[in-house]
Amino acid sequence: MKLVMRRTLAAIAAGAALASGVTLEAGPVLAQGKVLRFVQNGNLTILDPIWTTAYVTRNHGYLIYDTLFASDENNAVKPQMVDKYEVSPDKTVWTFTLRDGLEWHDGKPVTSEDCIASIQRWGKRDTMGIKFMDFVKEYKAVDAKTFQIVLKEPYGLVLDSLGKPSSNVPFMMPKAVAETDAFKQIDSQIGSGPFIYQKSESKPGERHVYLKNLKYTPRSEAASGLAGGKVVKVDRVEIIEMPDTQQQVNALIAGEIDLIEQPPHDLIPVLKKAKGVQLVSWNPLGHQFIIRFNHMVKPLDNPKIRMAVLLAMRQEDYLKATVGEPEYYKLCTAAFVCGTPNAFDVAGGLLVKPDFEKAKALLKEAGYDGTPLVVMQTTTLPVLTNTAPVTKALLEQAGFKVDIQSMDFQTMATRRTKMDPAETGGWNILHTFAVAADILNPISDAFMAAQGDKSLWGWPNDPEMEKLRDAYAREIDPAKARALAGAVQARAIETAQYGWLGQWYGPGAARTSVTGWVKAPVPVLWNIEKK
Repeated sequence: MKLVMRRTLAAIAAGAALASGVTLEAGPVLAQGKVLRFVQNGNLTILDPIWTTAYVTRNHGYLIYDTLFASDENNAVKPQMVDKYEVSPDKTVWTFTLRDGLEWHDGKPVTSEDCIASIQRWGKRDTMGIKFMDFVKEYKAVDAKTFQIVLKEPYGLVLDSLGKPSSNVPFMMPKAVAETDAFKQIDSQIGSGPFIYQKSESKPGERHVYLKNLKYTPRSEAASGLAGGKVVKVDRVEIIEMPDTQQQVNALIAGEIDLIEQPPHDLIPVLKKAKGVQLVSWNPLGHQFIIRFNHMVKPLDNPKIRMAVLLAMRQEDYLKATVGEPEYYKLCTAAFVCGTPNAFDVAGGLLVKPDFEKAKALLKEAGYDGTPLVVMQTTTLPVLTNTAPVTKALLEQAGFKVDIQSMDFQTMATRRTKMDPAETGGWNILHTFAVAADILNPISDAFMAAQGDKSLWGWPNDPEMEKLRDAYAREIDPAKARALAGAVQARAIETAQYGWLGQWYGPGAARTSVTGWVKAPVPVLWNIEKK
């Protein structure tokens, strides 16, 4: 393929500087070996990783915040900000002591009260956090570095919750920031993590700038997944906003950027042939496509109509249209990811073999009146762009009318939080994807929560599902827990809570001068260096 260079990154930066009156910086800090330029899979406009589940915001969070615990490359939970912890004999009192050297970017020490406030705010928004909070009786700040979480009864997922790897992540924030209403966005970017956000140099739509936190004290262990020592080996990170995927690839080949989080699959052959470029499998567990229904508004408040949607699904159509190469996808009817302990196949061909006639019969039985389903389509996240047209084609064969409404990802991320009727600015169906590490069990999988308006957008309300999820959370026998995971999946199918549309994989791309990209469910930028 012949590559046609468009505007270069240098031209973009220079133009932005002239437009804003900013003088481009010079000096050692901008030496190529000290600056890491990274293109994410979408633009970063929301900076509060508790307010939104957007992965680009989660990535921002990992740069500037830290976590009490973190999962390593084997998904084992390890202490991060915590130095040591103890559990009472009856398993209801958990005592945590912070390690030495933890400091906010403004120079103030990290305290127990900061951590308690951060956990409480996270617990009001995150699905796993909400379930955890159901078991919490109280918090106690023992001293400046030690705090306790007192439970009403034993809970088997305390560390898994505090070490949750992906959206929403329980990032620690200063108490004054963490006390912000969980349903309002924070206006501070002060964390204690390995990078410091430079608001004055950042401009959404163009770039976000981070400097190495010279006062950050990494753990002594080697980096492993999201755990271990977060050793920063560059002086500066620039997240470059570059929506055009061909431009991203051209810029990487030209050496104008260093990393692409998720190059589109159709351009991977170009990258394989390019000099000075490597493909990096930074997330080997992969991702899962999701079709999400709005249970709050008609007509998908009717479970029979939701089931008619599921009966029209064919995973391979989505995977071919979005990923293309079978090397990078897998048909999988297991909600909790094929190849993992809680994987169960769905019987009867559902999700892989459509039954349009049965879907039509259900629509007639449910009294579907032909109201078009409003399907939101994101146009700025390439791996999702083709999902809505596939859904339209399948649903029309099942007797539905479909109205695709296109928008950029951040607009969709905001609109999906609205509970308005679809015809007045709300929605019926959206497509997204989950990092596999987020959905390995019934509690971490936010799409399985069915607590009404406490649930993830879509807001299913099913007390029976919540009984099953509670039972899973309490169960300590692995075999019984696995059986409960199967029951949760079966209940999600029975009520047509949502649909999972297959697994897919995608490497990141980097210059060959870049080394140390850690394998994790998140594209973290510590441990990376440029030779």
